[in-house]
Amino acid sequence: MPDFPRTTRRLAALRDRMAATGTDLVVLGPSSHMGWASGVHPHGDERPVMLLISRDHAGFLMPSLNADAARKDTDLPFYAWRDDEGPEAALAALLADCGATGPGLSVVLDETMRADFALRLLDALDTPRRRFTDDTVGLLRAAKDAEEYAAIKAAHQLNDAAVTAAFAALKEGVTEREIQALIEAFYTDHGAQLEFCSICFGASSAFPHHYSGDTRLTADTAVMIDTGCRLDGYPSDMTRSGFFGTPSETYEEVFATVERAVQAALAAAKPGTPARDVDKAARDVIAAAGYGDRFLHRTGHGLGIDIHEPPYIAASSDAVLAEGNVFSIEPGIYLQGAFGVRLEEIVILRADGPEIFSDLPRDMIRA
Repeated sequence: MPDFPRTTRRLAALRDRMAATGTDLVVLGPSSHMGWASGVHPHGDERPVMLLISRDHAGFLMPSLNADAARKDTDLPFYAWRDDEGPEAALAALLADCGATGPGLSVVLDETMRADFALRLLDALDTPRRRFTDDTVGLLRAAKDAEEYAAIKAAHQLNDAAVTAAFAALKEGVTEREIQALIEAFYTDHGAQLEFCSICFGASSAFPHHYSGDTRLTADTAVMIDTGCRLDGYPSDMTRSGFFGTPSETYEEVFATVERAVQAALAAAKPGTPARDVDKAARDVIAAAGYGDRFLHRTGHGLGIDIHEPPYIAASSDAVLAEGNVFSIEPGIYLQGAFGVRLEEIVILRADGPEIFSDLPRDMIRA
């Protein structure tokens, strides 16, 4: 069922941000931003679809052939247009109702919008000043509310069970694809959808974004499983590493180093802390162990409606962490031709530090 009160709350919060940032108009394309603000997830193609929000009005520019299907999800007005007439008149009417007709308006554009949509909008305005959503929609989305927390928690509890079942199913000769299929079936059987899944045996685990293949599991082999489902609109994401057989001393050393890096990043993550400092905390541990050049990616990414969204936990990030932020902590060490180890938690930042969504221990899983 549509949640009109939630839309009302979110639009009110957005208008508060618009007032605080001197923003006259927010323009969202058919994206997760639009879904967050309105509950509408329209079909996106070459036909212009936009949600325009001003301080006292909001409405959808929508092709007529899609408008009726979208009306059930919102009580906001539609400015529909037909293929035989084009969107210009409907857009002009929507802009007029938004009061967006004067020169030099401060306009926030959805950074994920198609370029032709954005240019059409900007061409319809008089010398607008434009920026992206970082301090409006993006900032609000980054602070998860109680409903979002509950949805993300439920997705992670299901993910815990799926990963546990996957490690329990490891046996000599099984392929990466077969374990991925087991995980996908587990999600489906429990009312979720596969968001992504990377099953990595042996040297495959040295590739951070390995695609599950036909590699068969053999004795004394490293295993890394990075997977997530989508449940009730929100995703999970978790990586666990383990060993099928007896791990080598090198594997145990690398695993212990990655675990220390996770702990260092968790300890560094506090409201008001620059995201880059959390990345540095993890990276310093791995560098001190001699594997600095084998940590091949950032320490984390935000998670919400999108599996990857701000804040990004990276050395290049200017973000400052805030209470309610949800993000990953996932340092890794990758030894080409041998194995890789990554341990990933998704956390929500509380006043006193991070709370981990997963209940599955990070201990080395031995199968």
